[in-house]
Amino acid sequence: MNVKLLFRLLGILSLLIGAFMLFSLFWANPQFGQHTDLSIDHDRFETEGFQGLLYSTLISVSVGLLFLWIGRGSSGRLFRKEAMAVVGLSWVLATLLGALPFILSGTSRAPAIRVFDESRQVMVVADRWRFWDSWQTVEVTDDQFDVLAAVAQRPARGLSEWRLEGLSGHADAAQIFEQLCQQPILGEWLLLPGESEELAPADRASHFRIDWVPMGIVDSMFESQSGFSTTGATVLSDLEDPYLVPHCILFWRASTQFLGGLGIIVLFVVILGQGSAGKALMRTEVPGPTQDNFSSRIQHSAWLFTGMYVGLNAILAIILYLMGMSFFDAICHSFTTMATGGFSTYNASLGHFEGLAATHGGAIETTVMIFMILAGTNFTLLALFVVGQPWKLFADIEFRTYLSILLFATTAIVLFGVWHADREAESLMSVIRDAAFQVVSIVTTTGFITADFDQWDEFSRGLLLVLMFVGGCAGSTGGGLKVIRHILLVKILGIEVEHSFHPKVIRHLRLGGKPVEDQGLRQSIPIYFCLVMVLFMAGFLFILTVEPDNTWGPVSDNKLIDSASSVVSTLNNVGPGLGAVGATQNYGHFSDPSKMMFILMMMLGRLEIFPVLVLFRLSFWRDQ
Repeated sequence: MNVKLLFRLLGILSLLIGAFMLFSLFWANPQFGQHTDLSIDHDRFETEGFQGLLYSTLISVSVGLLFLWIGRGSSGRLFRKEAMAVVGLSWVLATLLGALPFILSGTSRAPAIRVFDESRQVMVVADRWRFWDSWQTVEVTDDQFDVLAAVAQRPARGLSEWRLEGLSGHADAAQIFEQLCQQPILGEWLLLPGESEELAPADRASHFRIDWVPMGIVDSMFESQSGFSTTGATVLSDLEDPYLVPHCILFWRASTQFLGGLGIIVLFVVILGQGSAGKALMRTEVPGPTQDNFSSRIQHSAWLFTGMYVGLNAILAIILYLMGMSFFDAICHSFTTMATGGFSTYNASLGHFEGLAATHGGAIETTVMIFMILAGTNFTLLALFVVGQPWKLFADIEFRTYLSILLFATTAIVLFGVWHADREAESLMSVIRDAAFQVVSIVTTTGFITADFDQWDEFSRGLLLVLMFVGGCAGSTGGGLKVIRHILLVKILGIEVEHSFHPKVIRHLRLGGKPVEDQGLRQSIPIYFCLVMVLFMAGFLFILTVEPDNTWGPVSDNKLIDSASSVVSTLNNVGPGLGAVGATQNYGHFSDPSKMMFILMMMLGRLEIFPVLVLFRLSFWRDQ
């Protein structure tokens, strides 16, 4: 193993990440980071976010220079083993460095107190030393519960005294709140008027409030890995309050998906070339089995991928801006659309624009859906389409199957939705649009939300869960198993079934009418599917065993399906799942061990298992 060469390449990666952090600094200025929704305040310079990003940049650059110094004078070729090590370690390093802005900026992820109206129970975030248990139940009286439930409606901004009295129904609500502040557990997370005044704006400093939990190391690593792997899962509960999540941090969050979209290693090959080793790097980094996806000039292919990716990002950002989005929102959503990542700058995801008079919500939704389909398409075929060979795109069996899956799934969800009448208040066109958008979003593993599909019928929810295993096309930014693998698996199973009753017949694996040269796929494709199932079952059983029931609140009846959904969603880089991680929820309430397991699942899904698993084998690191 050429360790010095590894350090040199990892040093370049650290400098690249530091450079992208610098671009996020500008959005701390209120002149740049304006939301489309003007009701969201952004009238101050975000000092905490700016300092967090600046310190993170300095650390990343320092790490990069240190690694370059360690790797000085490195020579020799980059063989396949080194290429796999570079890819695996790059994503580990990116996750660690990408987490720094969230930690150092003091970004807050969720209210420290959860209130459950039906059972009238209160839960408080556990002490950080209670590693295996995120929440603890506290006993309160009925009057105290009424006051906490009122404040929980606006936990960050809080309530004035008269408003607190009105919502709680108690004239002495202020005195009850003061009593709660004296309790040893609750008191740590309740803020009286005047407390933390130097850190709070005028509209909340004089209010009764619930404090928020700052992002810890595991939370920040989760958000970072979710960005770089383009999963789109999040632990953040409120994206619209700049005092909780600064705009410059939102931009950095979108930038991680931009970087992860086509792959960090593709940028390596573009910048450095790497000669014959570039092919090994590209094949290890770009997910999915490929069929004529790489030209003989590997750096040319990397430039092609990068050019298409950046070009589509620019086109989409301009279109969204012309449709009424602010410059900030247009760039962030173009970054996360073409990366099939799904991070948004609003709590309601892309559905937020539906209710804004300043934007064309329906047109934005349709435009993003089209670009999600493009992002899930093989970029080489898109390039051929652009240069005047569109027939190659539509002649490709994977692309045709990809479109067929989208059409079939949308039709099925619309039919069952009409049959079950679970959306009878909506027009038929609205049902079709919601179904089409969510199918495209799930299949391409983008994860944008325009409708709460957790309220749909059981068939539609089940189908969406199955679609999470599909993924986009090989050579795209989409995650999942990839359409081409499903096609090959069906063909391989057909050959094996025929071989069972005609053992002397020899059938070659063919794709698009042509024989597949790599006959090893007949063994590797079924093995890969088996590995994915093993990882899913291991992650599923881990969540069931480790995650405490109080994560779900007083009632944990849905723990089985929620655990399965969360593992499926993270392993396939989708983001939202069902139930506790559904369209309107997030992953913030899970314990740290579960979040660490999700981090591993996201990385395994993005790098397609082997480049990550080899890092844990001692024989991989030995010189041979």
